[in-house]
Amino acid sequence: MPEALPPGVPKSKSRLCDVTLDQSAILNLNANVAHEREVAMLDLLEDNRFKLPDRDGGPYRLHLSIVEQRLVMQVGTQDDENVITHMLSLTPFKRIIKDYYLICDSYYEAIKTAPPSRIQAIDMGRRGLHDDGSHVLIERLQGKIEMDFDTARRLFTLISVLHWKG
Repeated sequence: MPEALPPGVPKSKSRLCDVTLDQSAILNLNANVAHEREVAMLDLLEDNRFKLPDRDGGPYRLHLSIVEQRLVMQVGTQDDENVITHMLSLTPFKRIIKDYYLICDSYYEAIKTAPPSRIQAIDMGRRGLHDDGSHVLIERLQGKIEMDFDTARRLFTLISVLHWKG
């Protein structure tokens, strides 16, 4: 859990203050995926680093959606002023997301009956794929949006949720 700021210390302006997902894309989430989404959202809003190069604004609102196989990232100010929209092809993420959900399914099944060593091995694979997706996100947004690795991990979780087909 991130360490809380001491009282009176303002949070950085280079952060997200709100994140929303396209509601039509998340209507039929199973309990595990819905839980992953909730945890990622809470952790992301608690602690993140999100900066637009050459802009001294923030904090920002972020809306994520998928339109025609592209990730749409609409960034606005805290006062709802639209700042920029980035569209990224999902192609570099598709294989990682597919493998990520396959291994997540294995993980959720394993925690019911498998020995701890098996659960740990599956979880290591799951974390590795999650890291891969986070690195791809950082690379694809280079020069457009700056973020730390933990922010990228949480955003990758949300991108995966949007891409989930059940």
